[in-house]
Order: sequence, then C-alpha cells, then structure tokens
Amino acid sequence: MAIEVRIPTILRSYTGGAKVVEGAGDTLGELLTDLDSRHGGLKGRLVTEAGALHRFVNVYVNDEDVRFLGALDAKLNDGDSITILPAVAGGAFGFAAAAAIGSHKLSTVVESGHPVPDVAR
Repeated sequence: MAIEVRIPTILRSYTGGAKVVEGAGDTLGELLTDLDSRHGGLKGRLVTEAGALHRFVNVYVNDEDVRFLGALDAKLNDGDSITILPAVAGGAFGFAAAAAIGSHKLSTVVESGHPVPDVAR
C-alpha cells in the first residue's frame, strides 16, 4: 500500500531533505512505524513516549485532521495523502513578551507621576 507523506521543512533532516516520502500501513500509527524504519527518529518527533501524537504536531489525512479520525488509529487506504504540519503559535517572541510583562512590576510610576494599579498579583 503506497501512501504519500508530505514532510515539513523542520523534519526533512530525518528524510534526507525529501519533501515527500512514501510509506505503508493500515493505520496512521502503522504508517509512522514504517516511516521510522526507513527514516530513523521521525516517529519520535511526532509521537510521545505515552504513544499519542504530540500536541504541537498537526497531521492530516486527505485534508482531514486525524484528531477527528481516531488519531494514531485513523484508518488509511492506498493512495491517501498525509500532511504533517508543525503547530504555529505565538512563538518565542510571544513567550518572551509574556515573561517580561509578568515579571515587570506594574506598580511603577508612569510619566504622569501616578502609580499604575498592580493588576498582576
């Protein structure tokens, strides 16, 4: 069974730079095991030690989110197309800004000379 898997840039080091690889399996879990046998370490980037998909990875089977299809138990068919996408969030800047805001004491005096209410506590 040939299943096409689109690999995001961040994981292409595991596939020798290939954007698309082929694998086989009746379920997504079996497919990832098959891919890992040929592209060592790939599965570890997608699946937790507990055996679930990482929260920061989105996987689609024919444009359908696998979380609604049974996750790793999602059934696959010959000719299916799998897309792996890293989740996009606020990024490092968002975390740095939140940390800076959280550690900054809001009870400082602003230019007008009036104290800012300490709402962070």
